[in-house]
Amino acid sequence: MCAPGLALCLNRHVAALYRKYRPQSFAEVVGQEAVVRTLSNAIGTDAVRQAYLFAGPRGTGKTSMARILAKCLNCTQGPTTSPDGTCHACRAIAAGTSLDVIEMDAASQRGIDDIREIRDRVVLQPVEGQYKVFCTTDLSKVLPTVRSRCQTFVFQRPSLQHLVKVLRQIADAEGIDAPDQALALVARSGRGAYRDAVSMLDQLGSATGNQVTVQAVLELLGTVEEEALFRLCDLVIDRDTAGALTYIEELSERGHDLGRLVLDLIEHLRQLMLAQHLGDVPESAATSQEARERLRAQAKQLDEATVLRLVDLLAVAVDDMRQGGDPRLPFELALVKVTRPASDLSRESIAFRLERLEQGQVSTGPVQVSDTETGPESQLAEPQPEPEPVPVPVGGPALELSQLQEAWARTVLPAVEERGGIPTASLLREAHPADLSGDTLTLEFPPTAQFHLDLARDPKNSGLLADALYDVTGRRLELVFELGEAREAPVVEDEPAGEERILELLKETFDARERDS
Repeated sequence: MCAPGLALCLNRHVAALYRKYRPQSFAEVVGQEAVVRTLSNAIGTDAVRQAYLFAGPRGTGKTSMARILAKCLNCTQGPTTSPDGTCHACRAIAAGTSLDVIEMDAASQRGIDDIREIRDRVVLQPVEGQYKVFCTTDLSKVLPTVRSRCQTFVFQRPSLQHLVKVLRQIADAEGIDAPDQALALVARSGRGAYRDAVSMLDQLGSATGNQVTVQAVLELLGTVEEEALFRLCDLVIDRDTAGALTYIEELSERGHDLGRLVLDLIEHLRQLMLAQHLGDVPESAATSQEARERLRAQAKQLDEATVLRLVDLLAVAVDDMRQGGDPRLPFELALVKVTRPASDLSRESIAFRLERLEQGQVSTGPVQVSDTETGPESQLAEPQPEPEPVPVPVGGPALELSQLQEAWARTVLPAVEERGGIPTASLLREAHPADLSGDTLTLEFPPTAQFHLDLARDPKNSGLLADALYDVTGRRLELVFELGEAREAPVVEDEPAGEERILELLKETFDARERDS
């Protein structure tokens, strides 16, 4: 039996697909064209360096590339960019049994003894081939003095199109019936790792008898349909809070992993952000032309401030997941705050609302003219006056007294402290917002805090508070300071209760009776 959390390994097993379809030559490598081109040129011109360092995310082909390089150098026909794959050296390297190719796991083999073993082996001449090759990973753990002596290649995450291409080739070769939409979901779940995506396809093929459907991918991998991400963003565009929460409940009841949904939604928002700032959808952002068109359209409907605000809010859910918490509540709070920003008086929310307000004052661009109005007749017509911009309320965002009272100690006073007014914030802790009439805020001090009230009226302190309130609420408020009415103190007996009074209370409370001793 294996310990909890460890994979069960069997002695007799069928090779996993990611091992079976590992690239065996430069021609089979997908998505790392720059690395292939550089290494091929080095081999072809007999300019192979003494050390190469492959770095990058897991599952992107670093070890496979190292094995291919080893075969190119140690093949009986080599050095060559096209090893025959049939000689003893090629077959031993492919099988992982070559004495000249030493693979070490940097995550587990990093002790003193492991370093000594490397030092002892590196000075020995190759046993079978012409070159000795070491394979390891983790660029950050390599000392700068070592890195400076290596040619470093950073492997990039493959695009969705590259992943789908690889999955399609493997599915066809293995007789796995899978539509393109299902393979696209698997590719997205792989999150830029060939090995993860191929392993998922292997699992799905075994679970479905090689009949992989979209529904099977959703159920077995917890993947979220692309349609769900578009629909959630449409609900945010419509400011439909109830619809967004209801849809989250629906997805949860259907068995979707909300943690995966949060991560997928963040990636979807990233693609929208790139489209907004680059002017078009990146090639690697979608697996089909239809998806690209939908991303392009949604990027125009969802303003930039909302995208950035939602990403920041969803990051809270990601932090909760990393600590083992349930992402559902922070996910729902994020949707509520972004669809109903007036309900959140945090400084980030106020900044978001002000940014959206400023965007409303900016012209949306030139008026579009249809093709039927561009003829000679239209050129002679009198120019039409531009529509007047929609007026924006001068007072700023709407504000209620209850919101301000809730945010007083949590947001307003910290804003005063950040402006260098720590003493001012201390004396203002004695006060509380008592009334809000238009743009006039009345702050009430206890009747015994006349000294604090006089200090608060000082222009320096009141000015700090007014600026902090503007930072939080987006409104310039006129401040009025008053003393509150004295409250009746609770009645306290002058003397502690005596023995007789205690006995009376016991009798009244517990229906007790005295007993003669």
